[in-house]
Amino acid sequence: MNLSEHFTLAELCKSETASRLSIDNTPDETQVDALTYLSNAVLEPIRVFYDIPYSPSSGFRSPELNQTIGGAPMSQHCAGEAADIEIPSVSNLALAWWIRSHIDYDQLILEYYDIDVPSSGWIHVSTVNPSLGGSNRHDTLVYDGSSYTNGLPG
Repeated sequence: MNLSEHFTLAELCKSETASRLSIDNTPDETQVDALTYLSNAVLEPIRVFYDIPYSPSSGFRSPELNQTIGGAPMSQHCAGEAADIEIPSVSNLALAWWIRSHIDYDQLILEYYDIDVPSSGWIHVSTVNPSLGGSNRHDTLVYDGSSYTNGLPG
C-alpha cells in the first residue's frame, strides 16, 4: 500500500528484529493515517528536494517491538508519527538543518552524530497532524548516546 508517491506502508513497518523474533508490527487504522501524514508532510518533501531515493531505517514500531529494542516508552514511532532517516551522500547535520528550515516537525533529533564523520548517526524526525488537533513543538535536539542538548551544531 502506497502512503505517498515514494513511500509504502511495508517499508515504514519493516523491522529485522520483528521478523527475527516473530513480533507483530502491524499498525492499526489510526497509525496508518499517522504514517500517511508523516510520509506526505515530512518524508516526501525531503525526497523531492534531495532527489535521492532513501528508505527510513525505522518507522512504525508496535509497543512490543519498541520495548524489545529499548525505545523510549512514549516513542512517537509507536503512534506512526516518527521515522529515523539518512540520505545517501548527504551529511546528517546538513539534512537536520534543511528539515529545521523547511518542515513543520514536532521533534527533530540528530542522533549519535560525530562532527568529524558527516555520515555518522541518523535523524529522528516526527510530526503530528494538526488537522487532528495536534500542534508541532519544533523541538530540536542532539543526542550523543548519553544526553540531549538543545539546538543543532553550527
